Amino acid sequence: MATPYPRTRQQNGPNARTAPRTVLVTGAGSGIGRATAHAFADEGAHVVAVGRREAPLVETAGHDPSRISPLVADITAADGPETVVRTALDRHGRLDVLVNNAGLVNGRSLRTYTRATVDPLLATNLLAPVLLTQAALPALEDSRGVIVNVTTSVGQRGWPGNSLYAAGKAALEVLTRSWAVELAPLGIRVAAVAPGAIDTPIGDHAGLAPEQQAAIRAWQLDHTPLGRIGRPEEVAWAIARLASPRASFITGVILPVDGGAVVA
Repeated sequence: MATPYPRTRQQNGPNARTAPRTVLVTGAGSGIGRATAHAFADEGAHVVAVGRREAPLVETAGHDPSRISPLVADITAADGPETVVRTALDRHGRLDVLVNNAGLVNGRSLRTYTRATVDPLLATNLLAPVLLTQAALPALEDSRGVIVNVTTSVGQRGWPGNSLYAAGKAALEVLTRSWAVELAPLGIRVAAVAPGAIDTPIGDHAGLAPEQQAAIRAWQLDHTPLGRIGRPEEVAWAIARLASPRASFITGVILPVDGGAVVA
């Protein structure tokens, strides 16, 4: 891939001294993505907050407009990944952390899937992270950067009625481990967080009725040893820690943030 911007390799490690990092977060208009944008901004990073709707992104950026800049873009569009990466570089001249957070749920079962419902799920949850990561590789190699994928703890167990979402996220975990090995010689670390039951509006975005969401929450609580729903800020904390220079010897890990659901 051609790289029309200057390549300026950065020092990476727990004691590295660099300019403020640039962090690109997809799905930053709400939930985990918004909390992640806020967490990195609070650490002094420049954050490019990506999403499809302008108003939620502006609200995200309102936390610290000097640190967070909205970018309205469709990462599933043919030119989406290149546009997003190019914009981040145009704004800040570097890219240090890519957070593949955007996700789509539709709550359908095997009997009701159609190509029209399957394609958007795979495009958002699996194909977009692949192509966005590919587009970001030259910049991440220059900065010896970090990729953090957001998966789901449900990917490690059955989820009837939403199996394709879980399958796509499970595939992203395989990619996380594979990329960690593949990109290590370039100085790029790759990790993932696997949230469990988190208080986000993803159910609303999926068009689930209130009674459906209540049933899902009840099931989640029954399978969460800590006995509560997690907060987006708790997942964002884990993402920021994995991306920290102090985590410079951590790669290939899938970190559950699920109140113990995976081990229950």
